[in-house]
Amino acid sequence: MPTATVTSKGQITLPKQVRAHLRLKAGDRVDFLIENDGRVLLQPVTIDVSELSGILYRKGMRAATVDEMHEAIGRHVAEAFRRSTRRR
Repeated sequence: MPTATVTSKGQITLPKQVRAHLRLKAGDRVDFLIENDGRVLLQPVTIDVSELSGILYRKGMRAATVDEMHEAIGRHVAEAFRRSTRRR
């Protein structure tokens, strides 16, 4: 099992085996997830854009145009504004 030493500044160097497994390179970010049982999980924050390919595809669905996206955002903002002014 790979190990690392904590420096006086609270820093560690991730062992090469861990970096390779997570496909981490210089400048990548990681998250630390603290589990209820006390374990700490480490996971990369950055992902390769190619991993996103097709995640939103739905058969028979066409892509929205930029104008349609702007209209949808405008409707959402307007509705959020109406809800916030009703609470006052």
